[in-house]
Amino acid sequence: QRVLLLVASDVDALCACKILQALFQCDHVQYTLVPVSGWQELETAFLEHKDQFKYFVLINCGANVDLLEILQPEEDTFFFVCDSHRPINVVNIYNDTQIKLLVKQDDDLDVPAYDDIFRDEEEEEEESENESDGSEPSEKRRRYEEDVIERTMRRRQRREWEARRREILFDYEQYEYHGTSSAMVMFDLAWIMSKDLNDMLWWAIVGLTDQWIQDKITQMKYVTDIGILQRHVSRHNHRNEDEENSLSIDCMRIAFEYDLRLALYQHWSLYESLCNTSYTSASLKLWSVQGQKRLQEFLADMGLPLKQVKQKFHSMDMSLKENLREMIEESANKFGMKDLRIQTFSIHFGFKNRFSASDIVYATASLMENIEKEGPETTNFIKALDSLSRGNLDKLHQGLDLAKKQLCAIQQTVASCICTNLVISQGPFLYCSLMEGTPDVKLFSKPVSLCLLSKYLLKSFVCSTKNKRCKLLPLVMAAPMDVEQGTVIMVGIPPETESSDKKKFLQSAFSEEKAADSTNSRTLHNHFDMSIIELKTEDRSKFLDALISLLS
Repeated sequence: QRVLLLVASDVDALCACKILQALFQCDHVQYTLVPVSGWQELETAFLEHKDQFKYFVLINCGANVDLLEILQPEEDTFFFVCDSHRPINVVNIYNDTQIKLLVKQDDDLDVPAYDDIFRDEEEEEEESENESDGSEPSEKRRRYEEDVIERTMRRRQRREWEARRREILFDYEQYEYHGTSSAMVMFDLAWIMSKDLNDMLWWAIVGLTDQWIQDKITQMKYVTDIGILQRHVSRHNHRNEDEENSLSIDCMRIAFEYDLRLALYQHWSLYESLCNTSYTSASLKLWSVQGQKRLQEFLADMGLPLKQVKQKFHSMDMSLKENLREMIEESANKFGMKDLRIQTFSIHFGFKNRFSASDIVYATASLMENIEKEGPETTNFIKALDSLSRGNLDKLHQGLDLAKKQLCAIQQTVASCICTNLVISQGPFLYCSLMEGTPDVKLFSKPVSLCLLSKYLLKSFVCSTKNKRCKLLPLVMAAPMDVEQGTVIMVGIPPETESSDKKKFLQSAFSEEKAADSTNSRTLHNHFDMSIIELKTEDRSKFLDALISLLS
């Protein structure tokens, strides 16, 4: 039996896909891989292949909508869904014949009880129509009156039940958030089957790191999952350091470490990494002259000469590099950057190849959303998938170069948005719109890049504003999507608060499309993330007005 793999376009999905491909190779399972970037592509792929395939595996797509209603499959078609999007649609949860959900057992789903949201059809049909004609008229009337009362009661109960059902479902579906990374779920599967390899473990680590970089999970969840993976890492990578057992230098090994929260610094210069990491740039307010001064003071405090800081990291003096992390952390604490140290993993293979998990995430994401056209749509997806394999270092390095360009573009855009006051408060949320003709605006027509930009912008804005209320508001960001078709892409980002809840407030407003319905805006919910929406440029202001009145 051949299997059709439908894989969403995000790094976590790619990692889960690599693990599953490796498992399929172990068992000689034949499969076809189809990348899907949104609901439309998913439906098209299903329609094209539904006659040849009976088994479909969906990675990071499909859990948060009613699959059977959208795809209308035959009775003998089966879906295996491994998706980190929450909340999972209730029909998918309670349909155990055709839809099999792959979730970790300790994932808290908070699903409403079956009886609260589903009623059997038969109950409703039992309107009693069994009146006998042979009895007295008075008898008939009495029975008829009882009947009416009973029916009225039943209708009232049904109305109450329906009202409660709406309330329960609203509470359940109100917020969008993310569960355990799909790559980790797949790795768990491999581990249970005793087929886990070090490569699979590394992909699980990259999948988790992707969730953390994209801000999809809380710090708490990240640290917990790192702990789970750390046990696997020590199981796979422990070495007896005596002469006989020392491994050849080409072998791959994974190590847990406390690293600096600086993007790509080992493949860049320390200076550029400090300038283009959202955490340091927002804390030091680098878009202002004052901020640039603070950066110089910060470097002086560490005692690092500018000449050293501005050259490639691997060309820096060894004497400086040895206790660089401690030096940076110590100075960072003085400058109010207390969270510069994070728990992560790094991978070594060969003599000089050392990458941290976040390097791989940035590189893979940039390859996937590369805007330079090189052949068909799927080229970028395949490239990104390949860059995750150890053998394709050239692709990985190409991804790292693209990622540096992307981070610089994000940082420049954030600076110009803040310096030209493009972030405006719309009442219940902040709003920022990128105009056509802004530098690098093409890059931000892609969902992952736009979300990263929005998160960086919100972080920086919260650091720069004096307004206390603005610090608690979510952000809605719009960017031109397709100039010829006149569409914009909009994304909603939850407030940048210290609380640990990473839930999206916009889910109910966006996905109910109340805002769209009330204004007849032509919207398209093509993305698997419900907080991303596409609409016609001329409908944008109508949509915003509706969103404001909905959320006020």
